[in-house]
Amino acid sequence: MTQEAHVTQGPLTTEAGAPVADNQNSETAGVGGPVLVQDQLLLEKLAHFNRERIPERVVHARGAGAYGTFTLTRDVSQWTRAAFLSEVGKETETFLRFSTVAGNLGAADAVRDPRGWALKFYTEEGNYDLVGNNTPVFFIKDAIKFPDFIHTQKRDPYTGSQEADNVWDFWSLSPESTHQVTWLFGDRGIPASYRHMNGYGSHTFQWNNEAGEVFWVKYHFKTDQGIKNLTQAEANRLAGEDPDSHQRDLRESIERGDFPSWTVQVQIMPAAEAAEYRFNPFDLTKVWPHEDYPPIEIGKLELNRNPENVFAEVEQSIFSPAHFVPGIGPSPDKMLQGRLFAYGDAHRYRVGINADHLPVNRPHATEARTNSRDGHLYDGRHKGSKNYEPNSFGGPHQTDRPLWQPLPVTGLTGDHAAPTHSEDSDFVQAGNLYRLLSEEEKGRLVENLAGFIAKVSRDDIAERAIGNFRQADGDFGKRLDAAVQALRG
Repeated sequence: MTQEAHVTQGPLTTEAGAPVADNQNSETAGVGGPVLVQDQLLLEKLAHFNRERIPERVVHARGAGAYGTFTLTRDVSQWTRAAFLSEVGKETETFLRFSTVAGNLGAADAVRDPRGWALKFYTEEGNYDLVGNNTPVFFIKDAIKFPDFIHTQKRDPYTGSQEADNVWDFWSLSPESTHQVTWLFGDRGIPASYRHMNGYGSHTFQWNNEAGEVFWVKYHFKTDQGIKNLTQAEANRLAGEDPDSHQRDLRESIERGDFPSWTVQVQIMPAAEAAEYRFNPFDLTKVWPHEDYPPIEIGKLELNRNPENVFAEVEQSIFSPAHFVPGIGPSPDKMLQGRLFAYGDAHRYRVGINADHLPVNRPHATEARTNSRDGHLYDGRHKGSKNYEPNSFGGPHQTDRPLWQPLPVTGLTGDHAAPTHSEDSDFVQAGNLYRLLSEEEKGRLVENLAGFIAKVSRDDIAERAIGNFRQADGDFGKRLDAAVQALRG
């Protein structure tokens, strides 16, 4: 069923509510004369039009979203005290925003790029945001490298275009990216739609139960529609014919009642096992192999309602990994630690200091009670209440119970690399992934990579890039080298 247009009865008015006499002709000094500055309707309309756009997201600018429901299907109280995960059958309203990473707001959907997976749970203890991707890993492991990485994916400051030299120079000098790049240039690098891909929390997070026990957790959202992907040729055609293909598919599927859903799984690691695990469990470039920690099914996510206004509910929606609820918290993942600051800071700049007050962002199942006041677009909701704590006038008070459990830390402060575990390397999991592929999948992976590396202008960058894949798997590197040489002549 399509969404009916909202109709308001009565005369057209100015933003201040005064009725508009003529919305077809601006006021002039006589017939054919110059326009008068006293035509406040004209000035109001033009001024508002000039400000209809807010700065687009630096990353994940191109996106689409929908509301839905998360339903818990398994008792997880042994691992977490989060209220929305407290009872089998419990339903929680959600909002999910999908996106590409590198493209701007007007870019095409069908491109080779990771897909953002930003999921907001409107819980009775406040909003919980899970901000991940459609891949379980990422290109880098430390947030200090993120601005540099994104600069290579965006337009070059001299040419104004994305440059293969920049992309492969950075990736080849950052061998930790080899695993994610192998994912990106494989068959799943271009999903056929947002409905036909998995989602992942990607990072490791903390769950803690009523007894204060700590567990590390990874989230998986497995599409019930099945995995479907596009070849590079199919994507090139679709991006040109229908740049809005993914957001159109999502909207139309919900309109016709074909609600997309995902089976929600978690991997659980007791905190005591983290230190001796064979891979660093907080390294975003690594997965936890399923034979070590099998995924446990805990719920179902369904999208069943489209936004009524894309700008208000998709463009102005904000998500932050720092939005936790009791029973869930961060881990020492260095990428996650950086994102705890960066996402909120981006929203304060892009949407404004009161972005959390907007309908799509504010809590739906409880009330936000803060002492923050004023600022751009403040709506006066607190009226005359006191804006400090503690106070003697019935104001909100602290609970004395942290949302997550504290972790012991030792050692000297400094610019430390992440700790290395027994089987950690930048190449082992990329090699494992390559060896899992069929011959046909390997062929497409090599073809996709070679087509991009062949655009690099400098031989040393191309050779270094190929060398990383050779370290992941000898056959991988050999086939890639031959394919690149064939294209470069």
